[in-house]
Amino acid sequence: MTGAVLSIGSNVGDRLGHLQGCVRGLGAAVRAASPVYATAPWGGVEQDDFLNAVLLVEDPAAGAEEWLRRARQQERAAQRTRGVRWGPRTLDVDVIDVAGMRSDAEHLTLPHPRAHQRAFVLVPWCDVAPDAVLPGHGTVADLVAALPATERDGVHRRDDLALAT
Repeated sequence: MTGAVLSIGSNVGDRLGHLQGCVRGLGAAVRAASPVYATAPWGGVEQDDFLNAVLLVEDPAAGAEEWLRRARQQERAAQRTRGVRWGPRTLDVDVIDVAGMRSDAEHLTLPHPRAHQRAFVLVPWCDVAPDAVLPGHGTVADLVAALPATERDGVHRRDDLALAT
């Protein structure tokens, strides 16, 4: 099996509905979904808070390029537009890791180049895979612990929301 870690987020429209639509769209490939988190926006663009989660997915036929294709397919299904970098979006699906592989392709860098800095990726990932390792950076738990408190404080678990897998 080729496993991958996907980070999903939405801050436009039916945020939970967009996340759930992504889970449905990925279908049987979804092996686990983290709890849902409300998170402050990242990147300095003024906008509403996000709902974020991490999905662990597997498919024997899917390599890195296929996971990227599926991620973009889910974004299109949610009618995502790419305007302002790090701006508001109906659905953002980032490929964080694919079976520990490395890629420096122009359109796909693996592991995701900023994942080790983002509490909205690391905290949910740690919930769903406590022993996970981000290649080249260490354990996800250690990365969470090393984040500045201000970064961790912007991530709030929403136990009232859940993704059905």
